[in-house]
Amino acid sequence: QVQLVESGGGLVQPGGSLRLSCAASGVSFMFSLYTMSWYRQAPGKERELVASITRAGDTPNYVDSVKGRFTISRDNAMHTVSLQMNSLKPEDTAVYLCKATLGGVSYWGKGTLVTVSS
Repeated sequence: QVQLVESGGGLVQPGGSLRLSCAASGVSFMFSLYTMSWYRQAPGKERELVASITRAGDTPNYVDSVKGRFTISRDNAMHTVSLQMNSLKPEDTAVYLCKATLGGVSYWGKGTLVTVSS
């Protein structure tokens, strides 16, 4: 069974940075085949795709609101995917969740809370 565990969330001031990590287990050598994504869900809002990266690490995709500020990356050897978040804004406040997708099957982590506030 694939399990995803996010870490790195916390409280940060506007303009600050955080780096989120997602560690996958139960995937063995298959991790490199998964498309990995970061989503976020703010209170009272729908879950939103923030960034995704394919198994080959091809050109990542980002939602417009984070382009130029966030960077997604993966380490297939370590079975991790990261989200570097710079120039954070209060509207980035949300629970950030990691998703792994392969062959139409998706697995989700439980999320890590990011709060951007002065």
